[in-house]
Amino acid sequence: MARTYTLDDLARLVDHTNLRPDATVADMERLCNEARRHHFRMVAINSGQSARCAALLAGTDVHVGAAIGFPLGQQSVATKEFETRDALASGADEIDYVVNLTEVKAGNWDYVEDEMRRIVEACREAGASRPEPVPSKVIFENCLLTDDEKVALCEVANRVGPTFVKTSTGFSTGGATVADVRLMRAHVAPDIQVKAAGGIRTADQFLDMVRAGATRIGCSAGVAIIEELGRRFEAEGISAVEL
Repeated sequence: MARTYTLDDLARLVDHTNLRPDATVADMERLCNEARRHHFRMVAINSGQSARCAALLAGTDVHVGAAIGFPLGQQSVATKEFETRDALASGADEIDYVVNLTEVKAGNWDYVEDEMRRIVEACREAGASRPEPVPSKVIFENCLLTDDEKVALCEVANRVGPTFVKTSTGFSTGGATVADVRLMRAHVAPDIQVKAAGGIRTADQFLDMVRAGATRIGCSAGVAIIEELGRRFEAEGISAVEL
């Protein structure tokens, strides 16, 4: 069902991202300043930057999203759970974690479900003592999966109940596609949202992902995208768009 978005509504879909291994302190400061200025939903950062970004964004409604098991997802479940809890204790208030693709490829769904449940539960526990829930996002890395594997992961998510399923890390052989967003939206429960991430660099790509059913967009081009959409709104004399 289509809905109406103001420019601020669209900005609130953006998880403003800098996950580069060579990101500097100045880069983190710039990321947080841009997120505050454009009123993005979240900054997406490596978990070791959680405390720094939480301090930079204190007093704002911009969330700090820590990437867990990033970008390969090959850590043990215990390691991912510890990293999740450490990031939350350090100031993160959203978690995006990468599934273990070796276990997905092996069809070891009990392992995949246990991992997902432990990370989602850590987020729920943290959210119980905070003013807002702590969203949990499961990164599939769709470019390395078959459609059957994507659907099977959606079915695991339906049993566990994360806040989001997410298309990609943006660090592998491909990123978000409209087809994958539609597939995930069709196979997860209505209360589980879909995040598109990886390779989204233009306003048209952004809008296509939203039309397909994504309610978060992870990208490093958020500033350019929202500024381009602002110019379009102004040129067309509109204050909102229906998607």
